[in-house]
Amino acid sequence: MPRCARDTKPESSPINAAILPDIRPMRWLGAILLFAGLCGGMLGGLAAAEDAPNLVPSAVPLPRPRPPQVPAWIEPHSFREAAGSDFNSAAVTDKPTDCDLRLARIATIVPMPRLIGPGACGGGDMVRVDAVLLPDNKRIEIRPEPYLRCEMAESLAAWIRDEAAPRLEKAGASLRRVETYDDFECRGRNRVIGAKLSEHGKGNAIDLRAFTLDDNRAIGLTDIGVPKALRASIRESACARFTTVLGPGSDGYHEEHIHLDIAARRNGYRICQWDVREPQPPAVTVPLPIPRPKIAETPVKDGRKL
Repeated sequence: MPRCARDTKPESSPINAAILPDIRPMRWLGAILLFAGLCGGMLGGLAAAEDAPNLVPSAVPLPRPRPPQVPAWIEPHSFREAAGSDFNSAAVTDKPTDCDLRLARIATIVPMPRLIGPGACGGGDMVRVDAVLLPDNKRIEIRPEPYLRCEMAESLAAWIRDEAAPRLEKAGASLRRVETYDDFECRGRNRVIGAKLSEHGKGNAIDLRAFTLDDNRAIGLTDIGVPKALRASIRESACARFTTVLGPGSDGYHEEHIHLDIAARRNGYRICQWDVREPQPPAVTVPLPIPRPKIAETPVKDGRKL
């Protein structure tokens, strides 16, 4: 109970004290009764709250912690782990293979006897392709230079030399450079973690973006501004040469480039998914109606219409 300020009123006279009872004990009694009432009300409210249904939700459990993110490829701890269980050091040699000899006749290459994993990535008889040589010895640069398995590099060089370049020449364009987008890369398909190893991880695939011509014009393989007949002709030749061709309309990952590989499948199954799209027609603008002519006002003179 808080202390009250001392009463500063003068004490009552003996006469008043004799007539009126002392009211100070009554003040204290009233305060005690008021305090007891407040405490009783609080206790009653607590009891009622205990009897009432529990409206306060229980503690919500925290979500389970996320599992640690597993990298696409775990870093190897030894050469054997990186090279893979099938690696045979005795088979690694700087002697060119039959494929290397055939490829060197139509392309400028740098042999890479073995590209090391990790895991199933990499492989033997890999090459870096710097350029393709046309029958007239014209050099077609490939930039950036792709790292590919020799068999895939041979298919690419033969396609550029015998199919793509002649088709561009027929259309009045002379090929000077091939623009690549991706080649050897140790990853899952479409860079999805945990997915099956991509053909890129084996050096068995390449992504192409465009052809650059002698006059510095770029022919985008997925550019709808390029004549459709030319793009359709290039598509036809690619699907005849490679076992997998992916482009716009395939899976959403190849809208701006073309994927080529020579993956082996059962019964010689091939995939050719490249929509040669047409330019969208311009939106038709509906002409606005001709504005109505203004109605000539009738002349008025002296308050009367003439």
